[in-house]
Amino acid sequence: MDEKRRALLKGLPKIDEVIGNLEKKGIYEKASREIVLETCRDVVQKLRNAILTAPDKQLPVLSAGVEAASRSVGARIDDLRRCKLRRLVNATGVILHTNLGRAPLCAEAMERIAEVGRGYSNLEFDLVRGERGLRYDHVNRLLCALCGAEDALIVNNNAAAVLLVLNTLAEHKEAIISRGELIEIGGEFRIPEVMSKSNSILREVGTTNRTHLSDYEKAVGPATGVILKVHTSNYKIIGFTEDVDLLPLVALGKRRGVPVYDDLGSGCLIDLDAYGLAHEPTVREVLATDVDVVTFSGDKLLGGPQAGIIVGKKEVITRIKKNPLNRALRIDKFTLAALEATLLHYLIPENAPRTLRALKALTEPLADVKKRARRLLAKLKKAGLPNLAYDMYEDVAAAGGGSLPTEDIPTAVVAVRHAKMTASRMEAALRRAPVPVIVRVDENEILIDLRTVAEDEFDLVVDGLGSLAEA
Repeated sequence: MDEKRRALLKGLPKIDEVIGNLEKKGIYEKASREIVLETCRDVVQKLRNAILTAPDKQLPVLSAGVEAASRSVGARIDDLRRCKLRRLVNATGVILHTNLGRAPLCAEAMERIAEVGRGYSNLEFDLVRGERGLRYDHVNRLLCALCGAEDALIVNNNAAAVLLVLNTLAEHKEAIISRGELIEIGGEFRIPEVMSKSNSILREVGTTNRTHLSDYEKAVGPATGVILKVHTSNYKIIGFTEDVDLLPLVALGKRRGVPVYDDLGSGCLIDLDAYGLAHEPTVREVLATDVDVVTFSGDKLLGGPQAGIIVGKKEVITRIKKNPLNRALRIDKFTLAALEATLLHYLIPENAPRTLRALKALTEPLADVKKRARRLLAKLKKAGLPNLAYDMYEDVAAAGGGSLPTEDIPTAVVAVRHAKMTASRMEAALRRAPVPVIVRVDENEILIDLRTVAEDEFDLVVDGLGSLAEA
């Protein structure tokens, strides 16, 4: 080891010296002694490792005294205290953006979460009988009324719902599914792998683009546990294609004594056709086929919290509820509170698109989106931010969340250009704003899509662009 490295190692601050310096600055008001001590050791050890391994030309910048080490420790403690899950502005135009939390919750859902969370609740207590109750009972009647189901069960997401249903109906038995429905959704969630984990046996029928009823009929036998249909909500196959509607599958299941299960994925409770969108089968429409069980998500087209909702025939749902896996996949009181508040909006179906933000973003007339874009544009121009220029024009947004994959939703965007900064640098700077603003990049400008930006978020957009202009 050369003399320069030895000198740097010898000059490393002692842990006690760093601790003493931090104590004078009130570090224990931010974290315990144990955490501060471990952080000090880690900072000094990392500096020691850097001295031992850095190229010679980097050595002069690696010296650190007590004050520099104290600043590093203090910065780490401050970072520990900073919440990482944060609010942001979704200006991407992707309405059900999985990475950005999918559907925003309505005000009533937030109020119910706060009310239920701040004290005790009757989560599993029957107030009428004065004895233990079931958490699912709080939303069962409401779900059944809205969907036309005999019974319902809620678990923590739709992947859990698929796992639980398959394990209940087809453990060590065959689950028959069309090859064209062996989908993968975000996070590498693949139907074949979930089926494997459920201990059901995958039985593919048909081909990628064409599956006939006769394919299912040939596959049904003594080893069959369930006939599974998966709604391909995140892609479309077009051209020379054919698939089998649910009604013939339900009839086949009845003839052969095999339950039929439809995984709807996104799940929709209102008719989107009325708003000029592509047809998406509603849960009630699917249950009207007399299918045995249906699953769908709570935080996609429903517009509520993350949840996997299972509805269908009472006999089947009862079997699913008794599965020991159900306890591992159950939802908490906050999800129940938010889901109940969300479902109440559907009692008058035409109200939901006006009051649930995700549905409003999907169905809002383009004229209203353009009005909001003009108001944001006026606000930005009035702010007089330096080096920024603006424009407004029409574009297309997307449903996202694996829903309505072929649907281009007309929208209005405010385009922002910076005289001295590239669009990619602007996008990165907005991500680092106190309240991050997530935008689209289009060549030399960023796009703020007003289909996903609410009026009460305008000030956050202005503030974000203001910090960008200063930078």
